[in-house]
Amino acid sequence: MITVRGVPATSIPSVLRRGAAELPRHVFICVADHYEPKWQAADIATQRARVGKWVGEYPRSVEGIADSAGRPPQHTFFYPEEEYESEHLERLSELCSRGFGAVEVHLHHDRDTSEELCRRLVCFRERLAAHGLLDKDHNGRVTYGFIHGNWALDNSHPQGRHCGVNDELTILRATGCYADFTMPSAPACCQTRMVNSIYYAIDDPIRPKSHDRGVPAAVGAPPPTEGLLMIQGPLVADWSRRKFGVLPGLENGDLQANHPPTLERWKLWLRAGVHVRGRSDWVFVKLHTHGAQENNSAMLLGTPMRNFHEAIAKWAAEHSVCKYYYVTAREMAQLVHQAELGATEPRFRVGAR
Repeated sequence: MITVRGVPATSIPSVLRRGAAELPRHVFICVADHYEPKWQAADIATQRARVGKWVGEYPRSVEGIADSAGRPPQHTFFYPEEEYESEHLERLSELCSRGFGAVEVHLHHDRDTSEELCRRLVCFRERLAAHGLLDKDHNGRVTYGFIHGNWALDNSHPQGRHCGVNDELTILRATGCYADFTMPSAPACCQTRMVNSIYYAIDDPIRPKSHDRGVPAAVGAPPPTEGLLMIQGPLVADWSRRKFGVLPGLENGDLQANHPPTLERWKLWLRAGVHVRGRSDWVFVKLHTHGAQENNSAMLLGTPMRNFHEAIAKWAAEHSVCKYYYVTAREMAQLVHQAELGATEPRFRVGAR
C-alpha cells in the first residue's frame, strides 16, 4: 500500500480537507492514556513514583477547572494487561472513584494465538472488575474499552508483528469490548483507510486488519450485529508545522511534552469533525498520550495542560453556541449510541450499554 507519512494514499483527501466552517453545538473530549508504569523496564520504585505522581497531583492539577456542565477534566487510563500490578490498580481505582476518570484495557502482544488472547482478556477483565473498575452492560456482563499496543490491532502490522491474531475483533467482542480507541496510528504503518470516523468494523477471521474499513455509525441506523465500534481520534494536516518548509505536519491528537495541547490544536481537532453520521453538530475529540512517561506527565499535570483548559474555557465563552464536555472513554461510547438513537442533546451518566 502506498502511504504518505503513514497515511494510506486513499485517505489523503480526507486528511487534507479543511472541514466545515460552522461550529458544533457539543464537543466531547476524551484523553485516552496508553498508561504504562513499567515503561523501559522500570523498577518497582520508579513504577510507584509514576503512579503516585498521578494519584497525588491530578486532583490539584484540575482544581477549579470545569467544562460546560461543571465537570472537571476526565482521564482514561488504558492499563496494559502485561504490566498488571495489584497495588498500581488499587491506587488508580482510588483516583477514579473520586470522579477523575476511569481505567480500561490496553494490551501489547506478539505472535499470539486466538485462544491465549481470549484467556488473557477474560482474566484481565475480571482482575480490573475486582478492583472496582469497569462497568457492566444491561445483561450484567463486565465490559471494557480497548487500545492495542503498537497500534497493531487485528494483526494489522505489515510484517505481522505485535499481534498475530487475525480474528482479534471477534475475540474483543466476545470478551466484552464495547469499543476500540486505537486509531489513528499515523505516522505509524498500521494506519487505516478510514480516518476521522466513528464506525463498526466487521471481522474477517481469515484476513488481518478488518477495521481498515467499516460501516459508519449513523443516526437511526442500528449497529451491525457483528460489528465492533471504532472511535477514532482526529487526523488532519497541520500547515503551521511544515516539514522541509513544504509538506504539512500531521495532527493526530497525540499529547506529548514537546507538543502540548493548545488552542490552535483544538481548532484542528474541531476541523477533523469526527461525528456520528447525521449528527455533525456533535463532535468527538479522542486524544491520546503516554502519561506514565515522566516528560509527558510533567506536561499533563503541569502548566501546559492547565493553560489549555483555561484557553478552551475562554474560547467557549466567546463562542456561546458551542458547549464542551470532558468525558471518559466509556461515556464517549455511550454518547455515540445516544446520537445513533436520535438524541439532539447529550445526557450523561445514563448507565452502561
